[in-house]
Amino acid sequence: MNITTDPLQEAWHRLDAPGSYEWWYFDAEDEAQGISVVFIWFAGFAFSPYYLSHYEDWKARRRADPPNPVDYAGFSFQFYENGKEAINFIKEGGRELFASEDGGVGVRFEGNRFVYDRQRDEYRLSIDFSFPARDRSVHASFSFRPQHRFDYHLDTSLHDSLDFRHQWVLSVPKAEVLGILDIRSLATGKRKVVQFRGRGYHDHNLGTVPMYESIDRWYWGRTFSERYDLIYYVVFLRGRLSSPQAVMMLRDHQSGKAPVFEAVSVTESRFTRGLFAPVHGKKLRLETVGVSVEIRHQKALDAGPFYLRYTSRLSMTIGDERLEEVKGISEFLNPAPLRSKLMQFFTASRVLRAGKRSAMYFLYNFFKRQFDWFNKKKF
Repeated sequence: MNITTDPLQEAWHRLDAPGSYEWWYFDAEDEAQGISVVFIWFAGFAFSPYYLSHYEDWKARRRADPPNPVDYAGFSFQFYENGKEAINFIKEGGRELFASEDGGVGVRFEGNRFVYDRQRDEYRLSIDFSFPARDRSVHASFSFRPQHRFDYHLDTSLHDSLDFRHQWVLSVPKAEVLGILDIRSLATGKRKVVQFRGRGYHDHNLGTVPMYESIDRWYWGRTFSERYDLIYYVVFLRGRLSSPQAVMMLRDHQSGKAPVFEAVSVTESRFTRGLFAPVHGKKLRLETVGVSVEIRHQKALDAGPFYLRYTSRLSMTIGDERLEEVKGISEFLNPAPLRSKLMQFFTASRVLRAGKRSAMYFLYNFFKRQFDWFNKKKF
């Protein structure tokens, strides 16, 4: 796995090998209002049951045409309120729905777009989609303004023992986020308008083969405190019996220093799983010289057969200083279920493929709407 903070790596890489993928991820939380949002653009939707089914059929020679990543572009939007999912929209489609910023950083999927303004050092997001299956339309404008960046590069092609088929671009470890969110009921026209002010995070991932061919499991997360910001990233590579590849990036607001730690030991404990959720450690311990971090995964904000998103609590010892119960966001991915035909069938219930009718998608959202109504999630 390669790691970089080079902003030039933000541009679309135009990967075309079967199984390749690329995504741009924006995440923000307004703690005062108890809301958070996640925006992701995809060129080669790494979690698409349609893309991966095509890939596996092509690889097994059940079909002759190799899948092109850009024919499986996509966009997803998640809105969480008071620790619960309020909107989870995922749509994918062909290359005619996707475009990249000419000569710059930015992509578009249908009416959803982000662009980076280099002069102002600002990412601007514009969102416009309808979600008939859940009686919603969403219009939004957001601004991500980086508060600091790291300067770090790891090229694993220099190390024969490491897998370099995935690249993580840590673009913005912390941003000031301002936005306005306009959510409407398609049936009644009622509106909910939210003024958003919070903190955010942005990164960018790409790879040349499906993740289940190179990654066994993957933890990552971040926390922002008055004294320190911490980003951690832990990847257990497939077929590699030695320790995982792990980094911790620390920002000390008092000194202004921003060290990056590579020699990180990782301990997983309190293993658990859900009905569809993969086996994962509810507790992680990360240690390096002078720094020790314990991460406890708490409430699941999003749970699926391969992905989990948690609120978390972190205890950190940095030098002689001890910080207890620091709030954070943690995520976990086990890509193995992505290969399963059964899990692809269930995942299709959450993914709207342009031009394709899906009974699973209709039924899933029908029952979610009834659940929303029962819980009075309406305007």
